[in-house]
Amino acid sequence: MAQKQIMLNAFHMCTPSQSWSGMWTHAEDKGVNYTDLQYYVDLARLAERGLFDSIFFADSIGLMDKYGGDNSESLRAGAMAPMNDPTLAIPTMAYATEHIGFGVTANLTYEHPFVMARRFSTLDHLTKGRIGWNIVAGFVNSGARATGREAIRDHDERYDLAEDYMQVVYKYWEQSWDDDAVLRDRTRRIYADPTKVREVVHEGAHYRSRGVHMCEPSMQRTPVLYQAGTSTRGRSFAAQHAECVFLTGSTKPMIRNHVEDLRARAVAAGRAPDDIAVIAGSTVIVAPTDAQAQDRYEELRAHLDVRGSLVVFSALAGVDFSKFDPDEPIEYIRSNAAQSFMERMTLLANGRKWRVRDLTAFHQDSPTAGVFLVGSPATVADAMKSWVDETGIDGFNLYRTSEPSGLKAVVDLLVPELQSRGMFKTSYTQGSLRNKIFRRGDRLDATHPARRSAPAKAAE
Repeated sequence: MAQKQIMLNAFHMCTPSQSWSGMWTHAEDKGVNYTDLQYYVDLARLAERGLFDSIFFADSIGLMDKYGGDNSESLRAGAMAPMNDPTLAIPTMAYATEHIGFGVTANLTYEHPFVMARRFSTLDHLTKGRIGWNIVAGFVNSGARATGREAIRDHDERYDLAEDYMQVVYKYWEQSWDDDAVLRDRTRRIYADPTKVREVVHEGAHYRSRGVHMCEPSMQRTPVLYQAGTSTRGRSFAAQHAECVFLTGSTKPMIRNHVEDLRARAVAAGRAPDDIAVIAGSTVIVAPTDAQAQDRYEELRAHLDVRGSLVVFSALAGVDFSKFDPDEPIEYIRSNAAQSFMERMTLLANGRKWRVRDLTAFHQDSPTAGVFLVGSPATVADAMKSWVDETGIDGFNLYRTSEPSGLKAVVDLLVPELQSRGMFKTSYTQGSLRNKIFRRGDRLDATHPARRSAPAKAAE
């Protein structure tokens, strides 16, 4: 059997620091340049040199203000604050590269599906088919208040909203234009055949829409669909819609159970198990030798901002951890935030419960660390193979530490080691982001619900 080739994504946000708060204080870190377009061009070129599948941009509408009851600690630490819109940098990053894909988070709560469909079709055109959408409905109350709402919707209601939302964008992306509608016939002075462009009509529980998609068909039509919800409700949604799913877990049994459950749900939804690529959140610190990697780890750990990290985890959990003693065990608290976070936090680990102190631990023995790998290229490659073989994941979403040095070490040291073992590609597949990932063409699989309901000519 041929060695399975893994996927690698670089996980970023348009903010000074993200997963590991405080790394922007490192002397060589460039996170403070997050407002500079050159920062993103350099990032894209570096990731493409390493043959990464994509740069994945997280995003949030609203600052993290659960910790301490306001956003002061978030601003003090630069913990996902300030934060710019990631979609605006992507066309320039695509122009500066040829193959690297771009997954970007866009919150469906604050944008009508007609508008969202237009924006992602535009991005797919401008990137020549290299765009993906991470589907989120938001979990931060500050964003709801800033846009005129009292609070975010209930967790499960957000998924009900998302289900209706997806039906609308699918209709615009897959049904409004036939593939051969655009003629560009200069002689007859006909740009598009109006008989091959149809009006979308949607009357749903949450959304009404009637109109023609404003964009002609792009390479992918529908962007590659990413989703990160690992709650029970989130996995059901992902099984129906997602093509790439991000999981976070610090133990192999935890991730393996999620992967098996997700693939089983996909089959029950009429899809194939391999219609979904599962990617695990991971921190990788690699250096020429194990000893040097350990030194680098200690150096980075000194820059970790504990309170800044708790700002982020408080927002994810919907729990104000400033009110807890560091050694207090975390009990399950149902909140209206990201329920998968609290579900993960309250799982037993090695016979004990997680404490608040464990949330900010910069090592594998932490429920927030994901797959945490430190070592030489050979050591890290061995560990990656073990995680892939024992859990069924397809790759790793690499959390940002101190950049670009962290990513550069992966590109220059780890990637060649993975390639030498046949675990990582040595060149890009041609075509769209979807074809690069699945090698089955530029369009959605025929088993995807968006394709099942599309008119024949739009789905060919």
